[in-house]
Amino acid sequence: MSNLLKALIRAVQNEDQELLQLYQSNNRANAMGDALEEYIKDIFAGISPNNRKGEVIDSHSSVFSYLGNPNHPPDCILRAGDAIEVKKVMGIRSGLALNSSYPKSKLHVDDSRITQPCRNCEKWTEKDIIYAVGCVPKNKLKILWFVYGDCYAARRETYEKIHSMVKSSLANGDIETAETNELAQVRRVDPLGITSLRVRGMWHIDNPANVFDYLNAINMEKEFQIVAIMQEAKYLSFPDEDRKNIESNKSITIRSEKIKSPDNPAKLINIKLITFSK
Repeated sequence: MSNLLKALIRAVQNEDQELLQLYQSNNRANAMGDALEEYIKDIFAGISPNNRKGEVIDSHSSVFSYLGNPNHPPDCILRAGDAIEVKKVMGIRSGLALNSSYPKSKLHVDDSRITQPCRNCEKWTEKDIIYAVGCVPKNKLKILWFVYGDCYAARRETYEKIHSMVKSSLANGDIETAETNELAQVRRVDPLGITSLRVRGMWHIDNPANVFDYLNAINMEKEFQIVAIMQEAKYLSFPDEDRKNIESNKSITIRSEKIKSPDNPAKLINIKLITFSK
């Protein structure tokens, strides 16, 4: 079964930063965002970007139970494992655009913003979610973050409350609205009743480089870096063999740190900070 620790070792071993060029040559990506997503899937699947397409399809199918929808999170789900959401940013500290889906500490099967195939991909109710954030200035991967949602985002009630408040205030105005998962759909805007208005939420979250700046995890002078952040309990839940493999890798540094709880900054959470740089 694949997991983040296995993927980190593969990423260190295959540290090709020219992702767009690499995946375009295999006819598998038209843009840097596509290339980054394919790269993330490949390191979790344990395959080389140079494999034939048929091998890629077979490998991805065996490792992932869900391979995503362009307009709905997550981008993929590991079989009996974690969900993964891939985000590309151009600047080292640029914020992440999450569009209509608020940040997630966990992925829940009853989330109205996920698709039915995602709900039915396997038997599950809640999954840990990894935010894989690639910083790609000048189309070259410079920093790759893997941050678990429960280290990064508050509980879903925090965001649902704001969503409900905005939606309720729009619905209580002197306008005709229709039922929607978006903030509102206003109907019959004009006298003929032929125009409608869709009101969508556009969620953003700060870059991990800013959120976890106090950990001093990145060095701007390095050519390429990988940073992973997870709660200590999550790290200890991985198989012993995978922990031994990553702990014995001399290229990788593992530190025990504390971070502010996304639900209460006065509370500190024990985490593992895993880094690689060249």
